[in-house]
Amino acid sequence: MRFLVDECTGPAVVRWLHEQQHDVFSVYDEARGMDDDDVIAKAYSENWILITNDKDFGEEVYREKRLHRGVVLLRLEDERAASKIAVLQRLLGGYAEQLADRFVVVTERQVRFAQ
Repeated sequence: MRFLVDECTGPAVVRWLHEQQHDVFSVYDEARGMDDDDVIAKAYSENWILITNDKDFGEEVYREKRLHRGVVLLRLEDERAASKIAVLQRLLGGYAEQLADRFVVVTERQVRFAQ
């Protein structure tokens, strides 16, 4: 799968996704400081599923009606890299085929596909 990992999500998540053989663009490594408008535009135009823990992307999608190819919003109590990776591992193990063009909110206990 193709993922664009937002800067705030971190390099450990990027490394783990690479290890899982995913195609990954890392804002942290390749475009540090890119603003949210440019992040979501790049993800859409280049067909990336965005992974972020920045809730501003909910505003971008729902209030501003920004087009996207899929957004995974991590809403975690534990923001450590190991927690992010464990949640993503569970998400990809059970829902990978449902992520394209969907807005998904993921917590340690729940996966919710927004309408």
